[in-house]
Amino acid sequence: MDNRFREYLEDAAGKDAASVFMEALAAPASVSVRVNPFKSAHLSDREEVGRHFGVEVSSVPWCSCGYYLGKRPEFTLDPYLHAGAYYVQDSSSMFVGHTVRECLSRVEIKPASRPFRVLDLCAAPGGKTTDLAASLRSVFGDSFLLVSNEVMKTRAGVLADNVALWGDPNVMVTNADPAAFSSLPGFFDMIIADVPCSGEGMFRKDSGAVEQWSVENVSLCQARQRRIVADVWPSLTEGGIMIYSTCTFNRYEDDCNAEWICNDLGAEKYPLWKELPHEWKIISTEYGSLLVPGLVSGEGQYCAAVRKISAVNGRVKQRQKTGWSRESVPDMFRIPMKYILKGGLVIAVPEAVAEDVMTVGSCVRTISTGCAVGEKKGTVTVPSADLALDIMLDEGAFCAAELDLEKALAFLHRDTICLEDSPKGYVKVCYDGLPLGFVKNLGSRCNNMLPQGRRIRMDVRLAGKSGR
Repeated sequence: MDNRFREYLEDAAGKDAASVFMEALAAPASVSVRVNPFKSAHLSDREEVGRHFGVEVSSVPWCSCGYYLGKRPEFTLDPYLHAGAYYVQDSSSMFVGHTVRECLSRVEIKPASRPFRVLDLCAAPGGKTTDLAASLRSVFGDSFLLVSNEVMKTRAGVLADNVALWGDPNVMVTNADPAAFSSLPGFFDMIIADVPCSGEGMFRKDSGAVEQWSVENVSLCQARQRRIVADVWPSLTEGGIMIYSTCTFNRYEDDCNAEWICNDLGAEKYPLWKELPHEWKIISTEYGSLLVPGLVSGEGQYCAAVRKISAVNGRVKQRQKTGWSRESVPDMFRIPMKYILKGGLVIAVPEAVAEDVMTVGSCVRTISTGCAVGEKKGTVTVPSADLALDIMLDEGAFCAAELDLEKALAFLHRDTICLEDSPKGYVKVCYDGLPLGFVKNLGSRCNNMLPQGRRIRMDVRLAGKSGR
C-alpha cells in the first residue's frame, strides 16, 4: 500500500482513526441488508429478520430498516430477495439515506403546490435509490418523482432491474451524462451526487482497489468529481439541497470538494445536527460526516449536505411530449395512473407526477419509468413481470397462487411449474404472500413469464444447504 494513503487518512480522520482502519483491513467485510418497508410483512423487526435468515442480527443505528447479519447467507436462493423485500447494502452507505431523511424533516425545502423532485445522479446499482424511494414515499405519499440516473448503459440496466424489484412506480431510471440535466434548469429540489471516487471504501472487498490507489488518481478523481457536480448544478433549484458523498476518506475528494461547491458554485453548508450520537463513532468534519471502517461496521462513507444560494439561469424548455395513450386498460392500481403506449408496451405513470415524467423524458434518455403493465397483443394485455412487483398494484387485480420454497425457486430458475388448483390464464405467483411474477396457467402446465435476465442461474437444489 502506498504510504501516502495513510498520510491522507490521518489528515482527514486523525491518527487514532487511521490506526483503527489499518487494523480493520484484515477483518472480513460486514454484511447488512435494508428491508423494504412496503413489502415487510414478514420482516417487520429484528427478531423476524433474524428468524428469516437464521443468523444473529443487530440493528444499523442510523437506518430503522437496516440490519447487520452475523454471517452471509446465500442471498440468491432466497425468494424474498427476488420479490424486492430487502436490498443487500453496505451499512455505511445507508448513512446517505439518514442524511436525506434529516433534510426531508425540514419544512422549508418542501414545495407546496407540486411534487417533490429528486435526482440520484450516479445511482447504480440502486442501493441509495431504493432507500430514497422508501423515504420519499413515507414523507410525500405519491407526490414525488425520483429520477435515478446512471451514465453507463450496462449499469443502468442493472439499476432498472433493482428499481423494478423494489416496486415503486414514482421512480424513473435514466441513462445520461450529468451535463444532459442542464437542460432542466432549477428543476430538482434535491440532488444526491454519490460520485465516482478513488475507492478507499473498497479496500476490504477488492485488493485491486488498494493496488490502484495513488496520489495521482486522487487528483484525477477530484477533478472528475468537480466536473460532474458543476455539470448538474444548473438543474438544482435555488434553495435546493445537494447531498455530496463518496466512499473514500481523503480530504481532497471529500471536504475540499464540499468547500469548492460552496465557494465556486454558490452554496452554503446545510447543518443537520449539532452532533451525532457518540456511540455511532462517526467523525464530524468541517463540511460533513466521515464513517471510517473499524470505527463503524461498514466499509466507510463520506457525506455532506449543501444548500444552493446561487440563482437559477433559464427555464425548462417545453419540448414536444409523448401523448398519453387512450388505450383501455383495466383499473389495477391503488392510485390514479396515466398510460403510455411505447412500442407495444403499456406503461403506467402515477398521475401526480405524469407531467414531470414527460418533461424529464423529453430531455434525457429514459430506461424505465412508472410501471410496465404489459405488452399489448390485440385486445389482450400480457402482464409484465414488473407489474406483479409493483407496490401500488391492487391485490385483487389477478388471481394469486402461493408457492412453497421448492416451487418458488423452480419459478425463479425459470423452470416449468404446475398449478393444478389455480384457474387458467394469467396467475400471479407468490411466496409468503410476496409476489414474484406471473405464469400463464394452461392447466397441465404453466408458461413461466419471468424475464430471462432475472432467472437464478445457480443450482436451486442447493437451497436446503444454503443456511437460510
